[in-house]
Amino acid sequence: MGESEDITEIRRAVRALCADFPGEYWREKDRSRAYPSEFVDALTRAGFLAALIPEEFGGSGLRLDAAAAIMEEIQASGCNGASAHAQMYIMNTLLRFGSEEQKRAYLPGIASGELRLQAFGVSEPASGTDTLSLRTVAVKDGDEYVVNGQKIWTSRAEHSDLMLLLARTTPREAVKSKTEGLSIFLVDMRKVVGNGLTIKPIRTMMNHSTCEVFFDDMRIPASSLIGEEGKGFRYILSGMNAERILIAAECIGDAKWFIDKATAYAKERQVFGRQIGQNQGVQFPIARCYAQMRAAELMVHHAARVYDQGGNPGAEANMAKLLASEASWAAADMCVQTFGGFGFAEEYDVERKFREARLYTVAPISTNLILSYLAEHVLGLPRSY
Repeated sequence: MGESEDITEIRRAVRALCADFPGEYWREKDRSRAYPSEFVDALTRAGFLAALIPEEFGGSGLRLDAAAAIMEEIQASGCNGASAHAQMYIMNTLLRFGSEEQKRAYLPGIASGELRLQAFGVSEPASGTDTLSLRTVAVKDGDEYVVNGQKIWTSRAEHSDLMLLLARTTPREAVKSKTEGLSIFLVDMRKVVGNGLTIKPIRTMMNHSTCEVFFDDMRIPASSLIGEEGKGFRYILSGMNAERILIAAECIGDAKWFIDKATAYAKERQVFGRQIGQNQGVQFPIARCYAQMRAAELMVHHAARVYDQGGNPGAEANMAKLLASEASWAAADMCVQTFGGFGFAEEYDVERKFREARLYTVAPISTNLILSYLAEHVLGLPRSY
């Protein structure tokens, strides 16, 4: 791929770290639905989660292509970056739109690991990905905001100190555009859990540490507001592009893991007196997934490059996420098929990674919404919703 020596070295370092967290570690976490704190702490100590934070705030000051390489290698090593990936991209809103005082108050602690910014309160039960229809409200009351509402799929809320929260500060009927009147807040959850904020875990098919959160007259200081009131939706869009590119890189890593796992098994497994990898019925699906993964990988690299050059990679980020998530899921299905019955056995890690990979054709944005975006904003077709 012609990567720089720096990124090549980053990949080596990530692989070395991940070697200390083999399949047994992840299987145990999966069984008990436990958060992989040891893994997250190791990533933090190594500085990987502070990759995008500027050096002046204690971070590494790397570009998005380096951050994407970190997340890809985590997944390709059989680990699960979803336990920590939000620490990379959520802080983007604070970095770009927060005040100097806010950045100096929080970014050094996030970079060092003293503070975890892992929770992003956006989706709601009634609106889903229709973000502009959210119902959580924040009403100014003197030098505080009073927040009421509910969020869902707020992953890692139980394991985060800070939450980035999107809430409506001006009623929808009082604004000219539905994108107006939404504001972003940086909530110190340590001060409000049990005091207006309730967290309820949601048990899912994979160990994703996701939750519902409820706000009941939750009071937060007015200084929690990031940027200008009413412009929050605009602020989070840039962070969403970074999120999609990084998760696309994770999907590439997953696809590589499944392809490597299937290839190795096809070489060693013998049925009817010969390696199953000698059969074209086994070879061809693996080869097709490899080609699909490589094509998606190119799109991910391109999207990261556009982002790093200061462009607006809306289309590229969405296409990268679409293609990479589909490549990952195709490779997951192929890997189970290659392993046959053993693909369902816990000890091979295939079934765990299979469940984890299924998420990304749905979240953080579904395939259908990406296609709608491309149809309208790239191809100029009429808006469908």
